[in-house]
Amino acid sequence: QVQLVESGGGLVQAGGSLKLSCAASGSIYRIRGMAWYRQAPGKERELVAEVASDGSTNYADSVKGRFTISRDNAKNTAYLQMNSLKPEDNALYYCNARISAFWSDVYRDYWGQGSQVTVSS
Repeated sequence: QVQLVESGGGLVQAGGSLKLSCAASGSIYRIRGMAWYRQAPGKERELVAEVASDGSTNYADSVKGRFTISRDNAKNTAYLQMNSLKPEDNALYYCNARISAFWSDVYRDYWGQGSQVTVSS
């Protein structure tokens, strides 16, 4: 079994900061990409940021310069540092990771439980 556990969401005023964490645990063999998605009410889930196993990153235009994704491979953990938060960042944030388990070369996507980020204006 593999699971992703998120932490760090909450309520913050516009202009403030939050840091999300996503810890993967279980029978993990390898982790490829790790990413953060978000879904606002009435909208589709969208990619916020992703980080590859070599540390290269990619961001949605709406968060470039404000959010930073990172990962600690030794801890199987990804982070999302969110600065200069805006009301339009309000959403449920989901962690995603592509993981192979049980010494297999077959990868599949796993998702965290979701963390609510609320930014007040």
